[in-house]
Amino acid sequence: MADGAMTATFLAVTGGASLLAVTAPRLRPSDRLPSLEGWALADRNLGPVWTWMLLGGTIFTAYTFTAVPGLAYGNGAPAFFAVPYTVIVCPLAFVLLTRLWAVARRHGYVTVGDFVRGRYGSPPLALVVALTGILATMPYLALQLLGIRAVLTAGGVYTRGATGDLVMVALFAGLAVATYRHGLRAPTVISAFKAVAVFVSLTAVCWLVLARLGGPGAVFDGAARRLGGTGVADSALLLSPEQQPAYATLALGSALALLMYPHVLTAGFAADGPRTLRKVSVALPAWTGLLALFGFLGIAALAAGVRAPEGGAETAVPMLVDRLMPGPLAGLVFGAITVGALVPAAVMSIAAATCFVRNVYVEYVHPTATPKRQVRIAKTVSLTAKVGAVAFVFGLRDQDAINLQLLGGVWILQIFPAVAVGLFTGRLHPRALLAGWGVGMAAGTFLVVREGFSSIVPFGGGDQPLEIYAGLAALLLNLTVAVAGTAALERFGVPRGADLTDLPSRLTVRRRPETGASNP
Repeated sequence: MADGAMTATFLAVTGGASLLAVTAPRLRPSDRLPSLEGWALADRNLGPVWTWMLLGGTIFTAYTFTAVPGLAYGNGAPAFFAVPYTVIVCPLAFVLLTRLWAVARRHGYVTVGDFVRGRYGSPPLALVVALTGILATMPYLALQLLGIRAVLTAGGVYTRGATGDLVMVALFAGLAVATYRHGLRAPTVISAFKAVAVFVSLTAVCWLVLARLGGPGAVFDGAARRLGGTGVADSALLLSPEQQPAYATLALGSALALLMYPHVLTAGFAADGPRTLRKVSVALPAWTGLLALFGFLGIAALAAGVRAPEGGAETAVPMLVDRLMPGPLAGLVFGAITVGALVPAAVMSIAAATCFVRNVYVEYVHPTATPKRQVRIAKTVSLTAKVGAVAFVFGLRDQDAINLQLLGGVWILQIFPAVAVGLFTGRLHPRALLAGWGVGMAAGTFLVVREGFSSIVPFGGGDQPLEIYAGLAALLLNLTVAVAGTAALERFGVPRGADLTDLPSRLTVRRRPETGASNP
């Protein structure tokens, strides 16, 4: 049963976030007509601070803050792949997001599908990029609800049945209404609340854990014994040589995939310029440090003897918080993680709706749709996506959403050649990119399903085969088909669409005469 003080604090935090969303219209200029760019991208007017909070709040989801420590609780060191992976994202964002933003702003692109359509002159390629983004985003959206439910269950707020379901619906309803009315401005405002709440509450939790458990050395020694070792050196808290290829490829592949997700690109497109995105990319590691501390709490839960239910390791940290912290502080932590789910969930629904409107509805259903109608359709699709996520969580097993999200990471990585490579060279033929995408999707899905929905797959024979990330293996096959297909199609003189992006047709390096520095 939930503690009264904890429940009151939890409701104050989540209610405050909902009320804060009401102030979203203050970010909207009053002299602009309704447009998809205004609703979905906040008119591209977000400065460095707002963009840092929105992009960080979108990338670092509530499920990340429960799943990573849950994985550390169950498996030790492999869970910390998320730390180097989010570090790798920062220089990638510095390069890719700034260049993509400049092209999108110049041509009025709202989605990455718009960019692919303009770069290659290929509506089918733009369609598969958009549909892949939507397909990968939907289970990710459902996972945000699972993260909320894990927190509420550990705190005793959620109970199985109609009462618990109503609590979940009520928490999501305020977000749905605010997003429907104000678009990206609603999660932008809430992201400020999320940043403050998460950083403050995590600092308090880590300080209390270290004080109660005797410092970091005692935490790691205790966790090592729980994982079956006599000390840290011979326990799962350190990577074995056999685990290192899987760890490295999972970190690299996840980093490449993350910047292809529509919700991350939507948050990036909302910035007011490339300079803002560069500043934000440099400051994003602050969120990575936050994630590392959450992973440490998974180790602390082991050391403290927390017993998470079978198949529910993501509840380990909420249970640790409930055990060690007084009611009001526990409510603050639970509220902060819950608010942490609202920001990415809202941006995901906006991104999925925008992809559908621009690259499916306008392209194939209603090419003459006015900006006002596009906004109306996007609002409806965004609301439908949230309702679908709620139905998914209530109607299917938690493991189904997790399995689909694992596949989603493999799927979204297959648009990397068309998007990221296309930012620097247009030499790849759109039909070859389509073929590579198809091969990569099929191969990645086969590898993951064959291993029982594990994203780490073995290659080679012997007692210790090489284990690597399935998405990266599928991407390499994808690129191979795209390059070989381009050579074959050019040899046979197969025409391609016109490039409307004003980007160079191949990667070139120019020298700045005043400094001699290179600039791609």
